[in-house]
Amino acid sequence: MGARLRVVLDQLVHVVDPDQAAASRDLAAGLIQTAPPNCAVDAIVPTGAQVALRGIGEVRTLAVGRRELAASWQLGIAPGVGGGLIHAPTLLAPLVRHDRVHDNDQTTVTVWDLRAWEAPSQLSRGTVAWRRGMLRRAVKHADAVVVPSHSMAEHLSGVAKLGDRIRVIAGAPPADLASAADASSRRDALDLPADYLVLAGPEDTLEAGFRGAVAAGLDAVVIGAEEGTEPRLAEIAAASGLPERRAHIRGVLDVRDRAAALGGARAFVSTDPVTGWPWRAVEAMALGIPVVAVESGCHRDVIADGGVVVAAGDLPEAVEDAAGAGADRLRVLATDRSRAFSWASAAERVWSLHADL
Repeated sequence: MGARLRVVLDQLVHVVDPDQAAASRDLAAGLIQTAPPNCAVDAIVPTGAQVALRGIGEVRTLAVGRRELAASWQLGIAPGVGGGLIHAPTLLAPLVRHDRVHDNDQTTVTVWDLRAWEAPSQLSRGTVAWRRGMLRRAVKHADAVVVPSHSMAEHLSGVAKLGDRIRVIAGAPPADLASAADASSRRDALDLPADYLVLAGPEDTLEAGFRGAVAAGLDAVVIGAEEGTEPRLAEIAAASGLPERRAHIRGVLDVRDRAAALGGARAFVSTDPVTGWPWRAVEAMALGIPVVAVESGCHRDVIADGGVVVAAGDLPEAVEDAAGAGADRLRVLATDRSRAFSWASAAERVWSLHADL
């Protein structure tokens, strides 16, 4: 019998990060699809979870829920988990002392962004403390730490002493991201305007995006806004020259509503400079939407020639071109670049990582 790769699927019941939860499921499906001969994919899940993945092997259901799991694993308490090859698609992993050489036990974790270090004010204190604590445990006990871009690998090496244990494996768009037949009715239900661009980014970075909407003569639809921030974001839009009635603030959308919103946009604009995987930009490219993003190492790595990456001060001019004269060219480039990312490819690299270890 070959190897059994045990994947931590912690958010099947209690979702704390929808993007990472979807990525975990999609990666697990990719691992099953690309499993080498005589190898299998098992799951480690909290109590109450049901694993609805065809081809999954053994499911180790732990005695506690996801919240209790996060607390105990942060303290290095991981009873009932067992050993073997363990891959965590997030930072939540049973990071305890193990013997890779003699027992062939391996534990790898994934870090999707460095927000807890670069922009801690955007997270709750508890989340910041938990992420930092888990990374400290990863420094002690992880056999490898996976990050989604080379720029992030460089930044992470400055945050934690991981040496050559940092490995780069890119993410991909959600497997169920698509422009559905009911996209138009979904946009109507979301009360979106007829002509608009989509913005995504932290509150304190959106001004440049609103100025881009002004330059392009379009309404701005903000997606992923935190609850209760609508009045403040409308004020920022007005201060940027975009009337409040043309700023449409929406919260976290499910994948189908998100696809509908992105698919109907003239352009997508990311104003988030934090080191991390640009979830929405990758989705926009997969849908063939012109992408403009503020300068950051991760945007350069991931978007590359699939969009336009500029300094915040140059965003209005870039957005005007992306929504106008440059739209057709950028749509083709976005679609071409999106083909570089798939969960099957990511899964193959995860299998290779564990084989190398």
